[in-house]
Amino acid sequence: MKDLITIVDNQWPQWVKILMLCLFITLITLIFKWILTFVIKKTNKESDYSIIHSFLKHLSSPLNFLLPLFFINAFLPYFEIDIAIVQGVRRWLDMLLVVSFAYLLINMLKVLEDFVYHTYKLEKADNLKERKIRTQLQFVRKVAVSLVVIVAVSIILLSFDGVRKIGAGLLTGVGIGGIIIGFAAQKSLGNFLAGLQIAFTQPIRIDDVLVVEGEWGRVEEITLTYVVLNIWDQRRLILPINYFIEQPFQNWTRNTSEILGTAFFYVDPTFSVDALRAELERLLANSSLWDQRVGILQVTDIKENVVELRALVSARDSGEAFDLRCEVREQLLTFIKANAQHELPKTRVLMQ
Repeated sequence: MKDLITIVDNQWPQWVKILMLCLFITLITLIFKWILTFVIKKTNKESDYSIIHSFLKHLSSPLNFLLPLFFINAFLPYFEIDIAIVQGVRRWLDMLLVVSFAYLLINMLKVLEDFVYHTYKLEKADNLKERKIRTQLQFVRKVAVSLVVIVAVSIILLSFDGVRKIGAGLLTGVGIGGIIIGFAAQKSLGNFLAGLQIAFTQPIRIDDVLVVEGEWGRVEEITLTYVVLNIWDQRRLILPINYFIEQPFQNWTRNTSEILGTAFFYVDPTFSVDALRAELERLLANSSLWDQRVGILQVTDIKENVVELRALVSARDSGEAFDLRCEVREQLLTFIKANAQHELPKTRVLMQ
């Protein structure tokens, strides 16, 4: 490093020498980092997930900032520049190092998230455990990111003497200020606390099927303040998170994704229920949507002119249950029209 410094003309301005040395150290550091990354990628060619690929994907960008700053800070005492300038440059370097390290920590959380997502996949038929863990992970990551940012900003601010002096005076007003802020941000704090409550009590989870405000959809995203519901027709319903603490809603996958579905038919009182029941059993036996738990046909009501029949069937999840109900309606209607059309509902008139 001293040989490099002697190359720089002493007559050049101080800022030029600092800039040249910083650029040289940055260039050497990045070249070394790129070579090391290239070697790691060549020696690890897994097409599927690997922890090394996750590290390279998420940590490469923050290391492009952190490593040069670290080595510039390490070699700064060898720069032949004034002590006062060195102190000023070191202060800015320290602040940039704090920001870069915070950036690195935030991206390390993404590495952890990748690992959890790979270990607990939602593609399983019974993914209750996976949805629990993913929901908690989202909240933990958001809270951790918030804490990292707050701590980083605090460290940077405390590096200024003026801020430290002001801070001592502010401590005396924290009690009153906290009360004022609490009243001003009462709703926001309520949402935040509701988010923490949902993260650990889990009335809803990622990928849960809900019926909210008359809309059917899946939980797509849960933040500290709101929930995004992916409606069946690809609309998005966004609700404040405290809605799920204060208002009733339907959760169709609270303990399991298995669900029952119904299909109603209205026929003449002379209709043969046994024939339709046999046709339902044949239809379900040949259907890949039926999970073989429940499949029955019952007379649920007798009205003035019609008999109400209910086909009750079961499926692995709500999506398959909807398709199965549609299939049952279509096939049984076809059977009735082909075999018992004269037994459809009639209006009888007695002529005297």
